[in-house]
Amino acid sequence: MSSYVEDFINGVRVRNGCEPEFLQAVREVAESLALLFDAHPEYRKARALERLVEPERVIMFRVPWVDEEGAVQVNRGFRIEFSSALGPYKGGLRFHPSVDLGVLKFLAFEQVFKNSLTTLPIGGGKGGSDFNPKGKSDNEVMRFCQSFMTELCRHIGPDTDVPAGDIGVGAREIGFLFGQYKRIRNEFTGVLTGKALGWGGSVLRTEATGYGAVYFAREMLGTRDESLAGKVCVVSGSGNVAQYTAERLLGMEGRVVTLSDSGGFIHDPDGLDREKLEWVKELKNERRGRISEYAEKFKSATFTAVESGAKTNLLWSVKADCALPCATQNELNGEDAKALIKNGVQLVCEGANMPTTPEGVEALLEAKVLYGPGKAANAGGVAVSQLEMAQNSMRLSWPREEVDARLQHIMKCIHRTCAETATEFGAADNYVHGANIAGFRKVADAMIDQGVV
Repeated sequence: MSSYVEDFINGVRVRNGCEPEFLQAVREVAESLALLFDAHPEYRKARALERLVEPERVIMFRVPWVDEEGAVQVNRGFRIEFSSALGPYKGGLRFHPSVDLGVLKFLAFEQVFKNSLTTLPIGGGKGGSDFNPKGKSDNEVMRFCQSFMTELCRHIGPDTDVPAGDIGVGAREIGFLFGQYKRIRNEFTGVLTGKALGWGGSVLRTEATGYGAVYFAREMLGTRDESLAGKVCVVSGSGNVAQYTAERLLGMEGRVVTLSDSGGFIHDPDGLDREKLEWVKELKNERRGRISEYAEKFKSATFTAVESGAKTNLLWSVKADCALPCATQNELNGEDAKALIKNGVQLVCEGANMPTTPEGVEALLEAKVLYGPGKAANAGGVAVSQLEMAQNSMRLSWPREEVDARLQHIMKCIHRTCAETATEFGAADNYVHGANIAGFRKVADAMIDQGVV
């Protein structure tokens, strides 16, 4: 690593010492950019990276609401408007107890690069709250969302900042948020994506992140004249991304043998089929149950509970050809990566944001495993969000075939851009370097064109 990059990382650490996820994301990007800065010192001179790691705007506010017992509750709300160099801020809202400023800064920083790679005119942002919708009634969720949007509506708009869903923010939450925005602003605009189809949503938006990750995996395997057909796949998570990752894998004749949630994971050696997957969707989306119930329903499966303080995730010890982490950040560490490698994994493609630790990434790259980082592989969700924005602007609704064709084209373009950029800078097959350099270069060029603002 160059002394310039090392000094830069040390400076970021001093200023953001209590934000480990953000520091991890910045370090990964900066290490890749050492290759760019050596060849193009003009980016150093413009201090493009120093400017990019500081959000354009950080909004933090209280969210008071009343629960079913009549008691007043108070949560924190956030919106990180990180970069508008390429277009209006775009990124999801996350409602989860783990949400804090550092987590959202990491997610928003990653979003800048992801959105840049889509080739679409959108900037990067992220937001959310430490509110936990699990176990709450619909009325409690509605009251919280209305309070949250009462403040957030001051800072967003179809040409300013367009949030979407993320962990804990699904169709129910988007509906409540949109309704309150419309009520306060007296306008029906595409200010949120992930809306229901009947009032401005796009087909395939729900499926897009999972489908896009599978399309990216298909492109990576294609570089080795391989396909997903017949491949045994381990998938983590059981929410939106995992469900539609599994669905698209089944459509490409892959065999999905695992799913998980915070309580543990199921291993079904027979593999999921359409019937089993539909049962999982009903379990998680409607009954909001636990994945352990799968093993009670389907006797071919076993459930392994999470061990308190465990240093490894046993899900990654299941023998498989492909691994698709779709749960949350840092769920796959160095030891987990070694277990996958030992079992002959060919590909790791990230459906979640930064689910692999730096040690895990290093192990996978050293072993020549095809590794697709989340900022490239899971960009399908935000890509279709932007397609929803386009449809809203035109007051049109495209058919499923057209949206899917556009999504597949976007994922192919992202893959090609990452692969060609990595080769350009002497790092062939390293999608991490390719994604980071390509994403940064587009944003930095726009920043330089627009002056010191």
